[in-house]
Amino acid sequence: MITPRLLERYRTEIAPEMMKVFGYKNMMEVPKLSKIVINIGLGEAVQDIKLLETAASEIAMIAGQKPIITKSKKAIANFKIRRGSAVGCKVTLRRARMYEFLDRMISVAIPRIRDFRGLSPASFDRGGNYAFGLDEQLIFPEIDVDKVMKVHGMDIIICTTAKTRDEAYELLRLMGMPFAKK
Repeated sequence: MITPRLLERYRTEIAPEMMKVFGYKNMMEVPKLSKIVINIGLGEAVQDIKLLETAASEIAMIAGQKPIITKSKKAIANFKIRRGSAVGCKVTLRRARMYEFLDRMISVAIPRIRDFRGLSPASFDRGGNYAFGLDEQLIFPEIDVDKVMKVHGMDIIICTTAKTRDEAYELLRLMGMPFAKK
């Protein structure tokens, strides 16, 4: 199996740079990616199940892996949602697929966002994970614009083994994430 381009770059350039910056003594101390979760929430899918099916096929094309359908945990009368009804889909990427997706997202998809000024560096949690949302799925080249029924957004969570926000920020910055200036 071929090693993903970003994983190779992590091993040869990014990890040694992180060891210098943070003074790690062992290569195993260097933070790395653990998983990437892509989530699409579609409340309108309660009325039209076709929306959820097309969203699931689109996320499968983007991620290269079949998503799971998420169901509501409780009933919400105002939104006409019953307990257990399908309201979205998500996919969890690990290992090679995770690096391939992140590489495609950084080098191809994010530059296609209109009026892009950089991702917010404030979206890190205390555990070193980074979460952000995209307004439309059309920025990914895998999606055929003519076949899209409805434009919807998605949430992307990048989980790392970093212990602090600074470590996670530096890891993703070295990987090529286009953060806005602090």
